Amino acid sequence: MDDRLRMRASDADREEVVGRLRAALDEGRLKMPEFTERMGLAYEAVTYGDLAPLHADLPAAIIARRPPAPPPAHRPAPVPGPPSAHHMPVALKVLWTIWLSAVSLNVVIWVLVSATTGHAAYPWPLWVAGPAGAALFGVTVGVSHIQRGRQHHPPAGPDRPYGPPPGPYYGPPPGPGGG
Repeated sequence: MDDRLRMRASDADREEVVGRLRAALDEGRLKMPEFTERMGLAYEAVTYGDLAPLHADLPAAIIARRPPAPPPAHRPAPVPGPPSAHHMPVALKVLWTIWLSAVSLNVVIWVLVSATTGHAAYPWPLWVAGPAGAALFGVTVGVSHIQRGRQHHPPAGPDRPYGPPPGPYYGPPPGPGGG
């Protein structure tokens, strides 16, 4: 038996001891500091003799392996809906953040000026918020329209080399010899 204690331990042996220590921690037999100390010694162990004292004071009935985790529940695929702020490109999110910051700063300055002068000053922050906000809103609507179009019409692929199917033809009428 003394020869076995001098044999070199494998990584699987170290993992088994750490599993027993983890089970003892879960059962309340070890405190966290003691668990981390023993776990560190287990990973540094070279022989079975180094591993044996780490779990000698624990009951042998502790199961080293945890029960397998239940398989993940099947979730239905998400239904594509209208694009929201979560589906907005990062560049647009950054532009909206910059716009909101600029408008907020201008409103704060306007409130401070109005409060210190004693009367409501001309609402000039509207000129900062309005045109820039309208332009940014137009770009956002355009981008969401393009994204929605891509959801309904998948890109070209091996079975569809030219992209989405053509819509109705509204070109010029065929010539006199064409049909």
